Amino acid sequence: MEWQFLFELTINGLLTGMMYALIAVGFVLIYKSTDAINFAQGEFVMIAAIVVAGMAANYGFPIVAAIAVGLLFMIVFNFALERIVLRPMIGRPVVSIIMATIGLALMLRGAGPLVFGAETRPLDIGVPDEPLIWGPLFMTPIDVVGAGISIMFLAIFGWFFMKSRKGVAMRAVADSHMISMAMGINVERYFALAWILAGVVALLGGLVWGSAIGVDTQMAALGLKVFPVVILGGLDSIIGVVVGGLIIGVCEALAAGYIDPLVGGGTKDFTPYVLMILVLMFRPYGIFGKPIIERI
Repeated sequence: MEWQFLFELTINGLLTGMMYALIAVGFVLIYKSTDAINFAQGEFVMIAAIVVAGMAANYGFPIVAAIAVGLLFMIVFNFALERIVLRPMIGRPVVSIIMATIGLALMLRGAGPLVFGAETRPLDIGVPDEPLIWGPLFMTPIDVVGAGISIMFLAIFGWFFMKSRKGVAMRAVADSHMISMAMGINVERYFALAWILAGVVALLGGLVWGSAIGVDTQMAALGLKVFPVVILGGLDSIIGVVVGGLIIGVCEALAAGYIDPLVGGGTKDFTPYVLMILVLMFRPYGIFGKPIIERI
């Protein structure tokens, strides 16, 4: 029946949207603490998944041990990245950090395959492959698990920024590095914390998406894939990326189900960017983003 098809598309779109939101929160973490956009977030997801899959497939690590190695790698890597590359940029124009992340993205896209190889690897995190069928609803287990993981960690990060002292301090650092230092906030410490948290989020996203689609260099494209989610919801809003992810996920699913069969495919891939352009035209700071007014 038509309503059943629409219901199935909507539910699966919502599940995918929550998985998008998990990656998108990495953009928010960096933006909230540095006021810059991390264009290497997709590459973080890729490199985290490659490390875990490489440990499991190439060296025979149990999946729990491989995930632990991946977590340690992302913490050390992002801490070193912040200390060596990004810390000297504190107080400098935001565009300097943005350009550094673009260069980092290109470097990681080449370094990952160089170390672990370019072939596509499976990433088994223990989620069964058999589809879940509840009445008229057909779902993929990894989508359900991924959505559950996303909801849990998004709630944790939302509480962290709104209620914890460290989260409030990170928001203050984003407003102004210089004023925060004058008020006694250790900007360097919170700068490092933001990048470490972005690495942890990338690992979670890499586990979920790597299990769903396999691990290879194409995973880096997830960074640009979720960028419309960030723009739609607002660069500085955890709630925004959740809402943006749900909207993008549902629109993609509806486009794939209703429009792609009529035109031969392809609309699912560019629908998010059409929404992003519309949002930039009429509400450039996003649904839940904070409008910034500058007096000249």
